[in-house]
Amino acid sequence: MKDRILTTADKLFYLQGLRAVGVDTIAAEIGISKRTLYNHFPSKDALISAYLARRFVTPRPSDKPPAEQILATFDSLERRFASKDFRGCPFVNAVAELGSADRSVRKIAIDFKESRRLWFRNLLVQLGVKDAEGLATQLALLVDGSIAQDLVRNDPAMARAAKQAAMVLLANAGVKVG
Repeated sequence: MKDRILTTADKLFYLQGLRAVGVDTIAAEIGISKRTLYNHFPSKDALISAYLARRFVTPRPSDKPPAEQILATFDSLERRFASKDFRGCPFVNAVAELGSADRSVRKIAIDFKESRRLWFRNLLVQLGVKDAEGLATQLALLVDGSIAQDLVRNDPAMARAAKQAAMVLLANAGVKVG
């Protein structure tokens, strides 16, 4: 039951927004009582935290070369942007909706964004990049910028443009790309 609640909450929160979806809506969608929902999640805040924790997925280990893994991030984004139900980054959306004063949401959003930046940094270290920290931050900004541009323009090509910029940054750091 807990998984069914989370699956339903995930779909509704992501597509409609955290504030727009109440526990009544989630319970009705599943066909359970609010009491049953609250037996598994004591509050809407607990359900939101569980939803975000469920979305916090770390990249799978890969045998592909580090530069290829980095650039594949942008290919993946382009595929996601082309999906009719793409609504941006759930962590950014949560902070935007609930405000930075919601410490638990803000913390998980920061943790998620930092985990992605560190993933880039670790790959850049493998490539011997001198300023892996700085370049990792720049790549993370390209990811977030392409997401924002796609949301505004509804154009998956924004991921391709970000990939081209990433290739320039990598080449300028001495990484062979292309």
